Amino acid sequence: MEAAVNSLISGPAMPLRAIETTANTSNGTAARNFDFEIPNVMADPVKLAGIIEDSVVDGPGVRFVIFVQGCPHNCAGCHNQEAQDFSGGFNADIYKIADKIIKSRTKRLTFSGGEPFCKGGELAKIARLVDAEKRGIEIITYTGYLYEELLEKARTDTGVKELLTVTNYLVDGRFEQDKKTLDWFYRGSSNQRIYDVTCYPNSTRARLIERREDLR
Repeated sequence: MEAAVNSLISGPAMPLRAIETTANTSNGTAARNFDFEIPNVMADPVKLAGIIEDSVVDGPGVRFVIFVQGCPHNCAGCHNQEAQDFSGGFNADIYKIADKIIKSRTKRLTFSGGEPFCKGGELAKIARLVDAEKRGIEIITYTGYLYEELLEKARTDTGVKELLTVTNYLVDGRFEQDKKTLDWFYRGSSNQRIYDVTCYPNSTRARLIERREDLR
């Protein structure tokens, strides 16, 4: 994953702009000094914890998975504890992420974390960029919020609304350690639910997914 991460944060070679300054030397003569200003090469950053380009455990099929950095839920027993700290992770360029997904072999994406809805606008932009070049993408978003909570947040938070809009399947609910299970497909604890939310924003009547084969 390290090579993939490096490709997201390293930009093309950019010209350095020389800034000339003068300073007096010890013998009184003027010396010319040059400082170099490095331009900002990250056009549109998002804070990530990591990516996996070919996961088979974060939803059906081979998936490109993006783990955002930062989560307000702090679930006990979280298996991505390193992704909880909002000050951790690394900045990645949204356009480079989208380009990497477009060039990948899959149309299936998973947004995880961390809490994806804390970066809703950024993830929705990635989804739109990819869909513009690679029609028919399918997105699963994992969240510690309940679907009902997200509907309420979407009333005032544009990023939440945008991410809900591009999401096909939503896995909702905090991880609860006392309800941990290996028997529920694509979920870590039995309280978590999977919804088909492709109806949103035209309708909020999401369909509860109860069988693995209903995920396409």
